[in-house]
Amino acid sequence: MKKFFLTNFIIAVFLSVQFGFAQKVELGIDVLINEKSNLLINKKVAILTNFAGRSQSGSLSVEDLLVKSNINLQLIFTPEHGFYGNVAAGENVDDSKYMNIPIVSLYGSNKKIPIKYESDFDVLLVDLQDIGIRAYTYISTLYYVMQSAAELGKEIIVLDRPNPLGGVSIDGNVLEKEWESFIGIIPISYIHGLTIGEIAMMINEENWLSKDAKIKKCDLKIVQMKGWERWMQWEDTGLMWFPTSPNIPTVDAIRGAAMLGWIGELSLFSVGIGTNLPFQYFGFPTFSNDFFETFNNFEFNGAKLYQSHFLPVFGKYSNQLCKGFILKFEKTNNFTPYSNGIDFLLHIRENFPAFFNIANIEENKQKMFKKATGTNDVFDLLFANKSSEKIRKAASKGLIEFINLREKYLLY
Repeated sequence: MKKFFLTNFIIAVFLSVQFGFAQKVELGIDVLINEKSNLLINKKVAILTNFAGRSQSGSLSVEDLLVKSNINLQLIFTPEHGFYGNVAAGENVDDSKYMNIPIVSLYGSNKKIPIKYESDFDVLLVDLQDIGIRAYTYISTLYYVMQSAAELGKEIIVLDRPNPLGGVSIDGNVLEKEWESFIGIIPISYIHGLTIGEIAMMINEENWLSKDAKIKKCDLKIVQMKGWERWMQWEDTGLMWFPTSPNIPTVDAIRGAAMLGWIGELSLFSVGIGTNLPFQYFGFPTFSNDFFETFNNFEFNGAKLYQSHFLPVFGKYSNQLCKGFILKFEKTNNFTPYSNGIDFLLHIRENFPAFFNIANIEENKQKMFKKATGTNDVFDLLFANKSSEKIRKAASKGLIEFINLREKYLLY
């Protein structure tokens, strides 16, 4: 009998390694409910979450907390895109209710928790699925609720979740203070390789909550996952993916956003917004054979191009047939999407310099590009026709220092 079980165990391990059969990761919400619900006994609870905040089984974290733990849930706070994740980027989100519990939007007029809710909760849970890109606004919402917790004297518990890009790939320059905004609020690299719990620890311990001379920290706890390791990307976790926002329906959309999303701020061409594969197409209606030929055999690190046509139904070139490419991604920890994007822009500049006439780029688009990249250097060097070497150097500024800093906060 022992031999039988041992044989089956060896076979299971072999199949897992050879064919990628994933073990389900136990998320922070699962660990809280199964082992640490005592943290919430006799407390009024609020939670920052949305439709992608789910347990290992795929059920909503809010429902699991109410049904399985019978906690005293008083408030639900939501980030950009609303509770159901269906509100378009940049649009205000209205307050509403779920299971008769008030949902309070923290995107729009309120970024911090309004003081009128101070007496409605004792502890704030955070169960947000981040996507591993600095410019995704869930990091900013985390930042502001941590500030709120510090100011209101509330305990905050972050329920950790996987970084869908994995915990190994780190790429891009560090955000500069001049370009802090809601799409980049802390000095980390564009691809940071951290979980949301690790980010929260870094924010707290590096005293980033304070924007003035007074140092603030919040009363922070992290409920760690079980079974997640840094090499794992989303497909390795055995978990279902639920869209975190309208243009992130899949994990490949994250990979595309990491590579093309920030470039899309310039509006040089379509990056697939308005198609069924956002951030996986790029092109425009007059894409010529010359363009196709210059990209022959052009490969990125972790991504490949295939000639394609696509039809955006909204966004840039709405209802116009676009010619261009579709991006296909390898699941690799060597993926460097930000550097790929730099290579992509340099390739276009070399072969089609007319795209880089600064007079054709609206001032607001220039500013958004600088906010997204977290620096003015990348834009200025690109459009001043400076060397590729200088641009690549600007696109990795501060990266080594950040890699050294993050070592202190790795939980896995």
